[in-house]
Parts: sequence; C-alpha cells; structure tokens
Amino acid sequence: MTTAQAAAQTAAQAAQQQAAQGPGFLSPTGVEIAFLLVGLVTLGAAVVTVTTRQLVHAALWLVVALGGLAVEYLLLTAEFIAWVQVLIYVGSVVVLLLFGLMLTKAPIGRSPDTDSGNRPVALAVALAAAAALVWVVVDAFRTTWIDLDGAVQGSTEVTGAILFRHWVLPFEALSVLLLAALVGAIVLSRKKKEGER
Repeated sequence: MTTAQAAAQTAAQAAQQQAAQGPGFLSPTGVEIAFLLVGLVTLGAAVVTVTTRQLVHAALWLVVALGGLAVEYLLLTAEFIAWVQVLIYVGSVVVLLLFGLMLTKAPIGRSPDTDSGNRPVALAVALAAAAALVWVVVDAFRTTWIDLDGAVQGSTEVTGAILFRHWVLPFEALSVLLLAALVGAIVLSRKKKEGER
C-alpha cells in the first residue's frame, strides 16, 4: 500500500468517526439554525414591545413575541407547551389586553405620556431579573438527568401529568386573576363621567 492510499484510508476512517459522532458545534443542523433565527426575531419583537409608544402596536408586537416562543417550543419538540402558548397567551391574554385597552378608552395613537423616564431603572431591573432567572435554572437543572427510555419530556402525557398533579392551584389562580382583570376593565369602562347622573 502506498503512502497516498494510507492517507486516503486514514481520512476516510476519520470522516466515518466524525459522521458517527453527529454534527458538532461548527456544523449546526437546520433545526438549530431555525431556533437561532426565530429566537432573534422573538427577541427583537420583545424589545419593540417594551419600547414603542403606541399601546396597540405594543400588544401586536407582543403577539409576535409570544408566537415566536411557541415556535421555539415546537422546535424543542414540546408540542403541548407550544399549543398552550398559542391558545392561552396569544389567543387569550393578548385579546384580553386589547379588550381592556378598548374598554378603558386608552389612546390608540402615539402616547407621549407612556414613558415615565425610568428607562435606566427598568433596564437594571430587567438585567437583574434575567441574571437571577439564568442562575436559578442552571442551579436547578445542573444535576438533572433525562431518562431517554421513558416518555418524551414535553409531550402531552408528561406535561399533563405534571400540570394536573403539582400545578393545579397556580393554574386555577391564574384563571381567577385573568377574570378579575376583565371585570376590572368593565367596571372602569362603566364609571360615569364627572358631572353625569
């Protein structure tokens, strides 16, 4: 065997080993690229949501941000959570928000009074909350192992069992909170104007 043949055989074996290991960090899959792109769009929509001076536009950008999160859940194969995100957050919370805006006669156009001038404080609080959230998640799941032979994490079976076994009370409390917000918006909209009888 010549040197060229030995080199070709060594290169072929290295390529087979690399293919057996799967894609590495420098060769992302299509799902990973889609996850990154959708994440960037979601982040951009979230930033526009909190920086725009038009309340209706903020609500519509919130739809984009929450929809982007639903797509991220789909890419992570958590279909149940993705559809809950669409049905509850995109379908209910944003509609409730717009309904509240309409009932309370909030200004539809540009609202210069929506900026309180506390942007530096808000940014500091947001960064502190993000750092705390990352620390809590990393600390909580550092030693967690996923059983690959069991039910798929994020599937309807696993999520439903956890939700209705451990999280029933917070789930119901959230529905009562949303109902209270709706009733509050109706009460505020029905208040008589000053001087009316």
